[in-house]
Amino acid sequence: PSAPRAPPELGDKPSQSYIALISTAILSSPEKKLLLSDIYQWIMDNYPYFKNKEKSWRNSVRHNLSLNECFVKAGRSDNGKGHFWAIHPANLEDFAKGDYHRRRARR
Repeated sequence: PSAPRAPPELGDKPSQSYIALISTAILSSPEKKLLLSDIYQWIMDNYPYFKNKEKSWRNSVRHNLSLNECFVKAGRSDNGKGHFWAIHPANLEDFAKGDYHRRRARR
């Protein structure tokens, strides 16, 4: 398993992949699911690098959520605007250990 990474210096680009950033955000929530806007906010709160960047990094987050089978929609928000995103149960144990290697979900 990967060792915990040191917090990034202010303004440094994170060394983690988008899968790792998204997964860490989701795992940090008590319900283990987040809305897209909450994922964006978690990334900006924990990696100041993204606060000052153009918004194009958000396209990468959406791309990773929709194209990687390790992420699944987990119901609509209470206000009906957007879906919650969660980690596929087949990937949950690996991701919780810090192993973010891309692999197909075992369905």
